[in-house]
Amino acid sequence: MPPEDVHGKTILLVDDGIATGLTMRVAIKHLKAQDAAKIIVAVPVAPPETVATLKREADTVIVLYQPLFFGAVGAFYEHFDQVEDNEVVALIQKMRSSP
Repeated sequence: MPPEDVHGKTILLVDDGIATGLTMRVAIKHLKAQDAAKIIVAVPVAPPETVATLKREADTVIVLYQPLFFGAVGAFYEHFDQVEDNEVVALIQKMRSSP
């Protein structure tokens, strides 16, 4: 699957939660290098210090819950099953083929 052209586009980065923010920061850096117009990060949970760092790098950061004591993302879910790569690819392909 070829990468999407993000030049001049608003990009919404969504994850199930952020712990250290390293992966999200790399994604933001990559999108900036590809000249994305605006980068929005949206997650349900992340620690306040990580949110502060991301706010310096993304245009908008939306986090529903910022617990002071943060162990791991999975600790904030009743069910935190892994999603296999082939399932993600199938969902992306389905999304691309729908109107």
